[in-house]
Amino acid sequence: MADQPWAAVDTYLCDLLLEPDPSLDAALEASREGGLPPINVAPNQGKLLNLLVRSLGAKSVLEIGTLGGYSTIWMARALPDTGRLITLEALEKHASVAQGNLERAGIAERVEIRLGPALDSLKQLAEQGAGPFDFVFIDADKENTRPYFEWSLKLSRVGTVIVVDNVVRAGGIADANVNDSQVLGMRKWLAEVNTDKRVDVTAIQTVGSKGYDGFALAYVTEAG
Repeated sequence: MADQPWAAVDTYLCDLLLEPDPSLDAALEASREGGLPPINVAPNQGKLLNLLVRSLGAKSVLEIGTLGGYSTIWMARALPDTGRLITLEALEKHASVAQGNLERAGIAERVEIRLGPALDSLKQLAEQGAGPFDFVFIDADKENTRPYFEWSLKLSRVGTVIVVDNVVRAGGIADANVNDSQVLGMRKWLAEVNTDKRVDVTAIQTVGSKGYDGFALAYVTEAG
């Protein structure tokens, strides 16, 4: 996708609207050196997450899928000094890289990485009475989008915003002939959330340096 015109537009917009940031650059480099897959959000999407958290005046954020902590840094920076972000990561290698990136960025004290399968961690959070979270970002395996979203609702309040990433899957979401498990998982969630009275949802398709995809945004109207 790097040779497509929308990638050049992403570069233009990021160069124009985002300040140089050594900590974020170092996080991406550490992720590459650590052998993590290059599936972090694009810089301008990271800034969007930051602005959403700031716009909500959020004090608590839940992230499902840490990877190298790139999106974590963007969101944690939007929190007040007393704010808290809990991020869930299944792989120890990813969590280790992320912890180093958070410390380098100077926001590690605001972030707790919980290691283990996200569904287990979400259950533990609920049992511990965590939340309600003001903002939730779901960016993990798409097969489990439905249970991730259900747990996120249990950990939310009226007014919580939940963003679900990678919902378009290069257009596969609308192709009935695509049987990829991640596409099917996302398609199942979208079909069900459409009739879920606890949330008001929209989805946007995007093109850019990360290719053709999109995200959904849900506003919680009925907690639990």
